[in-house]
Amino acid sequence: QLQLVESGGGLVQPGGSLRLSCAASGFTGDYYAIGWFRQAPGKEREAVSCISDTDGSTYYVDSVKGRFTISRDKAKNTVYLQMTRLKPEDTAVYYCAAALAPYLEALFGSSWAYDYWGQGTQVTVSS
Repeated sequence: QLQLVESGGGLVQPGGSLRLSCAASGFTGDYYAIGWFRQAPGKEREAVSCISDTDGSTYYVDSVKGRFTISRDKAKNTVYLQMTRLKPEDTAVYYCAAALAPYLEALFGSSWAYDYWGQGTQVTVSS
């Protein structure tokens, strides 16, 4: 069974950087997409960024464009989210998820298209 494990979260000052990792194991097939989502207290979960496993195309929510970069290392079965110029409003639990079926909506962050989810990693941006 596919398992996703996030790491790299922590406490950082505004303007700082963090790199999140999402390591996948227990699955030898192909993914359609890997996505990063976040949920802040009292708010709905939102898609932050997604990457297609087919061609590497990416999606970013407007609030992180120019600050976050998603990338993948297929040899390591790991997807990264490099976060720079962090803001207090980026504070949330960040989850990675894997979409197996080729629903186009997965490439635009529709959470229903994702089949497997990690446990999440806390990111806190505060001075």
